[in-house]
Amino acid sequence: MTSAADDLILGLTRIVDLPGLTAAAGAPLEAADIEAVIREAERFAAEAIAPGWQEADRHGTRLENGVVRVPPHYGPLYGQWIESGWQSLAAPVAHGGQGLPHALWSAVQELCSAADMAFTLGPMLTAGAVELLAHHATPDQAARWLPELAAGRWTGTMCLTEPQAGSDLSTVRTRAEPDGNGGYRLFGQKVFITWGDHDLAENILHLVLARLPGAPEGSRGISLFAAPKTMPDGSRNGVACGGVEHKMGIHASPTCIMLFDGAEAELIGEANRGLPAMFAMMNAARLGVAVQGVGQGARALALAEAYAAGREQGGRVIATFPDVARMLAEMRSVTLAGRLLALEAAACLDRAALLGDADADARLALLTPIVKSWCTDRGVANASLGVQVHGGMGFCEDAGAAQVLRDSRIAPIYEGTNGIQALDLVGRKLPRDGGALLRVLLAEAVAAAPAIGPAAAAVEQAIPHMLGTGGPGGAAPFLDACGWVLGAGMVARAAAADPAHASTSDFYIRRLLPRALAGAEDARAA
Repeated sequence: MTSAADDLILGLTRIVDLPGLTAAAGAPLEAADIEAVIREAERFAAEAIAPGWQEADRHGTRLENGVVRVPPHYGPLYGQWIESGWQSLAAPVAHGGQGLPHALWSAVQELCSAADMAFTLGPMLTAGAVELLAHHATPDQAARWLPELAAGRWTGTMCLTEPQAGSDLSTVRTRAEPDGNGGYRLFGQKVFITWGDHDLAENILHLVLARLPGAPEGSRGISLFAAPKTMPDGSRNGVACGGVEHKMGIHASPTCIMLFDGAEAELIGEANRGLPAMFAMMNAARLGVAVQGVGQGARALALAEAYAAGREQGGRVIATFPDVARMLAEMRSVTLAGRLLALEAAACLDRAALLGDADADARLALLTPIVKSWCTDRGVANASLGVQVHGGMGFCEDAGAAQVLRDSRIAPIYEGTNGIQALDLVGRKLPRDGGALLRVLLAEAVAAAPAIGPAAAAVEQAIPHMLGTGGPGGAAPFLDACGWVLGAGMVARAAAADPAHASTSDFYIRRLLPRALAGAEDARAA
């Protein structure tokens, strides 16, 4: 049976063809190099990150005398993380990074997220901050901030949400007032800020949405600012943590209420154009959250397989029981499909960035809501199945299956709920070309395995309805159906590349793909 690292290496080298992509970009990365990075990430995740994941969950985060304290072992672990160079993997070479492809970073993130999702959230957001600033900061800002973030000496946050402005950012009230010296002062409150404060890094750079005086109402009047926790002279800026949330899962990830009381800040990009700039970070984060869904599903699978192989009932291990075998096969199949879909999206990002490929950019835009939603929903489903495989032990915390279920449940919610992803798909992405690109992707899936044809045809037949009156009501089942079909294409490609995946592909197409037919019918009934 192949491991997660085996499948990631297969996906990167033979399915999304990262060696060919990098060669075309003039910075060739050989298959052996890719394998070396993934094997080292596998080792680091297993030996450095994973051993403390349950301890971190039990400890959680605490606000003590104005200091947010994370689990004690996170300090040494974070030191190993930055010393090993993981944070700089995909950061620009010009600012101290290694400049490696996003698809490789995505694969590393899956392995590390599976080991401890709460810990890996911080580095994911910092990488998103690097992505945003690389495109929207001035040269002076980039020179001052990017090397610190790329090295991991600083971490980055994304400060969007407010008590009255969750999914609807048009109602953001945080204000930015010019200070008379070319800078700004921020006043307001942000909530649900992941890794908003902590005691690990030297500094934290907050990327904050706020309104300038006289700004237009709605989302068109939002600007983007950067406010460090600590100023260059070592003094504390006017930003503080007002509390940490007590959550269902990811207990070791500090989810903070952030208070801005005259915090010194700099404008990023153009005034009143903050939301488009922030989407550079949000879209990277959405792909990262998709990978988290895959990682949690993979962790649930690994725990369930190990338990089922050792637990005996009626004189035989339960892995041989037909219903347990069915659950394990489903977990295995959707994990592989999600893993490869996420790599495909990440490779589209690389093709667009490195080669200027407009088709890849369009594919990325279409795939992002599908991958974010489908992979995270499957991660929760896998985690639930994992608890079921464990039986009563799964409902107890010591086995770890319950923690995976608790941790995975946030992924369909944050970085844009999955309902919003579905509306984005049918309300923005499909109308761009009348569904033409989606039809291309469906045809590619069928080319990988003709048996996918009926399900792909059902989804295609639903497209006109989605573009008409049925879009909002049928968006979620339509997106789900798209995910099942595109996932089928990915597992079929995996089977063609490696016969070890033949049984997985066969199970997926025979037993799981019919869910696409139901989803398409549900969408058309809306």
